[in-house]
Amino acid sequence: MAARARSEERRAEILRAAFEVIAERGYRGASLGAVAERVGLTQQGLLHYFPTKEALLVAVLEARDQWDAVPRGEWRLDLLGSLVEYNAMRPGVVQTFSALLGESVTDGHPAREFFTTRYGAVRENFAAVLRSEYGDRLPGGLTPEAAAPLMVAVMDGLQYQWLLAPDTVDMPGAFRDFLRLLGAGGGSGDGSGGASEGGDDLDLDQRAGRDET
Repeated sequence: MAARARSEERRAEILRAAFEVIAERGYRGASLGAVAERVGLTQQGLLHYFPTKEALLVAVLEARDQWDAVPRGEWRLDLLGSLVEYNAMRPGVVQTFSALLGESVTDGHPAREFFTTRYGAVRENFAAVLRSEYGDRLPGGLTPEAAAPLMVAVMDGLQYQWLLAPDTVDMPGAFRDFLRLLGAGGGSGDGSGGASEGGDDLDLDQRAGRDET
């Protein structure tokens, strides 16, 4: 049991180091050698815990989802806006996510199962958020289940555009605009979908505090 606990601690240490290296150097700069050096291992020693770079990066994304997790039932539209703002502060991690996402559509890719499972859960969570905000129908007439994939597409599509042109694309601002199109900000949960100005702005310190818990 002690050996297993040490192995889990070592894996967690490697994931934290990989997260730091990705944030500093981006997806392509995050080599196995750079991560191994940061935790005092040889590259061969690192491969004992993660046999490929792809396996390590998928594990980083899984850990990121756990670090970013908000308890089920506590997600709100304003927190989604906050998450987009928070992601704009860590381009290396967003770059890793986006690069692996693009590659994962090929058969047999090690990240395919991760993204397939993740997107199913995300669509379900987003539908629940929209139902809590608007009831069974959004102001435009869509059901929460119909609107949820569109919200996912907007979030990920904005990430790609922002990564390619960060000085041109205002990712958080564009997502706030999308929420306004949905009628976000003042929905009462009864399907009326009233909107209020400024309802999407968030305290990032509050969000960051959530991520650290």
